Amino acid sequence: MPSSEKFLTKVRYNLRILYRAVSFSFPYRRDIIATSASLLLNTLVMFLLPWLLGRSFDLIREEADAANSAGGNIVGILLLIAGGVMITGLLRGGFMFGVTYYSQILSQKAAYDIRNKMYDSIQRQSFHFYDHVKTAEIMSRATADVESLRMFLSFGLPRPIQTLAFFLGVMVILLVINWQLGLIVCIGMPLIAYRAISTSARLRPVWQSIQQELARVTIVLQENLSAAKLIRSFGRQDYEQDKFERNLDDLYRKNMHANEVQAFNTPLMTLILYLIVGATLLYGGYEIMNGQLTGGELTQSIFYMLMLTEQVRMLGWMGNLFARVVASGERIFEILDAVPMVTDKIDATELPRGEGLVKFQGVSFAYGDGQSPVLEGINLEAHPGKVTAIVGLTGSGKTSLINLMPRFYDVTAGRVLIDDVDIRDVTLESLRRQIGVVQQDVFLFSASLRDNIAYGYIDASMEEVVAAAKAAQLHDFIMSLADGYETWIGERGVTLSGGQRQRLAIARTLILNPQILILDDSLSSVDTETEHLIQLALKGLMAGRTSFVIAQRLAGLVEADQIVVLHQGAIAELGTHDSLLSSGGLYKEIYDLQALHEADAIGGKELTDSEGVLGDMR
Repeated sequence: MPSSEKFLTKVRYNLRILYRAVSFSFPYRRDIIATSASLLLNTLVMFLLPWLLGRSFDLIREEADAANSAGGNIVGILLLIAGGVMITGLLRGGFMFGVTYYSQILSQKAAYDIRNKMYDSIQRQSFHFYDHVKTAEIMSRATADVESLRMFLSFGLPRPIQTLAFFLGVMVILLVINWQLGLIVCIGMPLIAYRAISTSARLRPVWQSIQQELARVTIVLQENLSAAKLIRSFGRQDYEQDKFERNLDDLYRKNMHANEVQAFNTPLMTLILYLIVGATLLYGGYEIMNGQLTGGELTQSIFYMLMLTEQVRMLGWMGNLFARVVASGERIFEILDAVPMVTDKIDATELPRGEGLVKFQGVSFAYGDGQSPVLEGINLEAHPGKVTAIVGLTGSGKTSLINLMPRFYDVTAGRVLIDDVDIRDVTLESLRRQIGVVQQDVFLFSASLRDNIAYGYIDASMEEVVAAAKAAQLHDFIMSLADGYETWIGERGVTLSGGQRQRLAIARTLILNPQILILDDSLSSVDTETEHLIQLALKGLMAGRTSFVIAQRLAGLVEADQIVVLHQGAIAELGTHDSLLSSGGLYKEIYDLQALHEADAIGGKELTDSEGVLGDMR
């Protein structure tokens, strides 16, 4: 592709990004009209001052000649000129206020809409999206990138419009005064415009790289804040400081590169413009000597050119801002244009509340195109009122299998049925309303205990909240606190113990009264006494529900109705605890190994099954 064609392709691409960014302001027509009117009036006042000064110069000259012959009134003319200049200044100040005020309102409204749309897009994304985009990266785009776009709408958008209007106006005026002067401007200004556009094209990838590097700095900072205890426990403060400085150095170098491009461009554009002014002055002086131009007209032309200098200087800054907004726009639109991998079908229906029979029929699953499947050929049935335990070595596909039921991911092949209905044929909301998931990694919000329990059921009564807390064996602990259920917990529940967080998560799930219950190793962080209490509560709550349990401790699965043993993404064994031990397969190997380790941990005592996950549930 020829270089000129590449250049035009880049320009067209940049303009498309720019148009999409600007389009967020289109709904706010009143603010656009107010900004445009203020901008137009300010531009008209800008034309007034050079004309006034040029005309005054000729009047003073005429009055001076008249004074030499018959008197004249130079003082009066000077006072009139001074008054005109002050009035012009007041008018321009007022109109500039209007431009700034209404453009700020417009940009803030547009930024508000962009952030709302980004948040909506993020909320609709499936888990595939979060597998590839880090949280800090999203935060960087929602803050720094949106702010770059807002700055462009506020300051960058009015400037080129004003510069273009002023340039065209100056051209017309110069052509009226002297067409040769207008021709000089016509020759020189395209050079400046080309320089501004080409520099913007060079800066776009630079600023894109800067935004990406800024996101990496944000990621490191967020990780350090989240892992503050871990870092200090291992004495890794110096290492983390060095890592942060390395990222900061990369950001610094890229910013300096951008500054170098800008530092060279702005003086060059100014030089070109002053060459045009010099040519104008040279030719204008020649025309005065020939009697084709008055001193006032030349003065007027020079003032227009100097004011144009101010506008053109801003083009260098505008080129920088334009490059930044294009780079930021790309990153923003990547989120806005992201298509969720898991969505409702057009004709999706509500999933009626049924018995909760779950079937996996020929299910295979891979996390991305071209990747090896983590599940393959899964055929499984889980019946209402029964407990299905899923076990296996790390990486065997346990959590992946569980994640397919609420459609956190969609199957690659086969299908998942609930009450003989393909879960892809029903709405996500109705599907997930009937599935309760208690995950191993519990996330709690900075809110009251009551709000955290009722998170999925905001209209829950206090009686329902208390009942769920009692069922999770959390009520007594809550009542021991000064503020009870209104007690505010810290970020991510840091003020609670691991067992308390797990019980709160269980209460949050139970208040939904789900038809299908999933416990993803949810009792791993509770002590033996708490585990026993929760088991007693779950005994009644599991009745009538289709329950899935992922557990690391096999001794606790004695009473499970069926145990699914996964190995390398396939079902290696299926049966009860006793039958699997009798078969002498993988399950027995894992069980014997765990029994040996636990016996060593308690000084050789025999492992009992009476304290297992399901031992007291029957």
